[in-house]
Amino acid sequence: MRGHAWKFGNNIDTDLIIPARYLNTSDPAELAQYAMMDADSEWVDKMSKGDFIVAGDNFGCGSSREHAPIALKAAGVSAIIAKSFARIFYRNSINIGLPILEAPQAAEEIKEGDEVEVDLAAGEIKDLTTGKAYRAQPFPAFMQKIIDAGGLINYLKRNN
Repeated sequence: MRGHAWKFGNNIDTDLIIPARYLNTSDPAELAQYAMMDADSEWVDKMSKGDFIVAGDNFGCGSSREHAPIALKAAGVSAIIAKSFARIFYRNSINIGLPILEAPQAAEEIKEGDEVEVDLAAGEIKDLTTGKAYRAQPFPAFMQKIIDAGGLINYLKRNN
């Protein structure tokens, strides 16, 4: 996958990812319109399908609702690269098929606007703008199957 990087800082909580005032729906397309609204009110209009979020520590902290990763995936985010993730956000992301990669050096060094390429199976992140390459822990095979299926529900439907 290939796209451009959008940088966000540390402790980006679920209310910044999808503000609570927009949680009167669970429709992914509607949630996507408000993704990152309180962090950058123009982000949804500026980003392109396939782009990446690159963030600092504890991305997705806050509530346990799945709306946050659903909004990002529906907005077109192909993956999130961060120094670390809140555990419930990590699991919710996998459950809905949104790839997330813990790669502290990549999260620190990739700049907003850089063109990035990610190979999930190998855990490789390339900053095509600078030529630097980074490693993230590749997903175990079973988790990669869940992501490839588009989430846990789709995976279970295919395998039962």
